[in-house]
Amino acid sequence: MNQIMEQMPIVINALNVGFLQTLKLFFVTLIGAFPLGLIIAFGSMSRFKPLSYLTKLFVWIIRGTPLMIQLLIIFYFPGLVLHNPIWGGGEGGRFLAASVAFIINYACYFSEIYRGGIQGVPVGQEEAGLVLGMTKSQIFFKVTLLQMIKRIVPPMSNEIITLVKDTSLARIIALQEIIWAGQAFMKGSHGISGQIWPLFFTAVYYLIFNGIVTVLLGRLEKKLDYFR
Repeated sequence: MNQIMEQMPIVINALNVGFLQTLKLFFVTLIGAFPLGLIIAFGSMSRFKPLSYLTKLFVWIIRGTPLMIQLLIIFYFPGLVLHNPIWGGGEGGRFLAASVAFIINYACYFSEIYRGGIQGVPVGQEEAGLVLGMTKSQIFFKVTLLQMIKRIVPPMSNEIITLVKDTSLARIIALQEIIWAGQAFMKGSHGISGQIWPLFFTAVYYLIFNGIVTVLLGRLEKKLDYFR
């Protein structure tokens, strides 16, 4: 017990550094995936069939393959196959590659949620807007979008909560996120080896972070109740 207490400050400091990396990956993914997902949704609903089929094929491939494989391919393919290590070296390169992989993956999942939300709005409301002289863009932003947001909050919340936990997959390309930091104490980090208890602390970080995200998303859903 005394040994654990002595090691505690070192472990907490390392986990805090790893958790900051996890937070960065989480927020960068959301910032990139939200708008990209909407663009992909428009592509899959396009009346231009080649674009629609190509977009749907892309979404099918991304949703049908594990995120871990996508991370490995995006990070290693340019260097090993194309002999062009575009990501550079070090932690910055790994973070950039992980961000690209996560944004693409979650944008495809978000696109299907967007598409379901848009298509769930009654067609009669668009027709009523046209009768009133509104343009299609006005109808989308002033009528469809607001109702779509209310419909997509619950499924989007599930994906966001999943994202919190999926950030741990970035360790497959040696990104030093929180689980990487916790696992390092089993291998000999900061003069500490053979210790598994830091991994239990990483679970506490995830539980607290997920709890905060869940509460915030629940409040957002309540604020949108006026659409009922």
